[in-house]
Amino acid sequence: MADVAKDLASGTVGGAAQLIVGHPFDTIKVKLQSQPAPLLGQPPKYAGAMDAVRQTLAAEGPRGLYKGMGAPLATVAAFNALLFAVRGQMEALLRSQPGAPLTVNQQIICGAGAGVAVSFLACPTELIKCRLQAQSALLGSGTGAVAVMYGGPLDVAKHVLRSEGGSRGLFKGMVPTLAREVPGNAVMFGVYEAVKQFMAGGQDTSKLGRGSLIIAGGLAGASVWLSVYPTDIVKSVIQIDDYKNPKFSGSIDAFRKILASEGVKGLYKGFGPALARSIPANAACFLAYEMTRSSLG
Repeated sequence: MADVAKDLASGTVGGAAQLIVGHPFDTIKVKLQSQPAPLLGQPPKYAGAMDAVRQTLAAEGPRGLYKGMGAPLATVAAFNALLFAVRGQMEALLRSQPGAPLTVNQQIICGAGAGVAVSFLACPTELIKCRLQAQSALLGSGTGAVAVMYGGPLDVAKHVLRSEGGSRGLFKGMVPTLAREVPGNAVMFGVYEAVKQFMAGGQDTSKLGRGSLIIAGGLAGASVWLSVYPTDIVKSVIQIDDYKNPKFSGSIDAFRKILASEGVKGLYKGFGPALARSIPANAACFLAYEMTRSSLG
């Protein structure tokens, strides 16, 4: 129980660091993902990531880059605490003896298990966040998506519970969430461990300094989006889709329609900001986690 408590506390600190560093990048990613395909001969709403930043700052000020942060901030403690606690318990199950280091393959298994657990927290949180982040991009687009303007995270939750099938509505997009979190976390923890072991010259990584942890965390974060980004696109468009007049019937349908209308490029909208976010955000997360965990003994 002591180890669980330490993982919970360390995961909370790591998650807070990740959110503060990465949320503006995430906002731009969702805006690019959610903008509708332009009409023939018309330019898209955003020409690219920097244009989305400029338009957001001009229309909403710096606060616009942190729109939708309330939902993940409210649950960041539970999400990251659960992620690292489940991973820690799976590590304990896989160890041959207490304190023994794990192989990269074992860390991949731990990451996948943790991904299953956190999906049940990630899905409703991501739905609320995406609705708030996307509404300015979709306002007046005529797509029907995010037709309701929300006042904040609680307003989104109330609307979904009242008008979109109750609690079940908050878990819209659960399938692509699982398809993102399970392989994504498996890859992330596997790469993190592989990079640490490479820099340490063996399985004992306890002597690595902060710089090494930052590099390992940054590369681990980048590996997530390189492996599961199209799945994140599918999740986002499903979660912002109109409840009464849905454009997509499910994950496979969304994937096919995006591919048909926009090509492979449509499955990578917002990839630049996502990758740019993942490196510093995950570096901050893992560094904060490791430092907190070490200080707790």
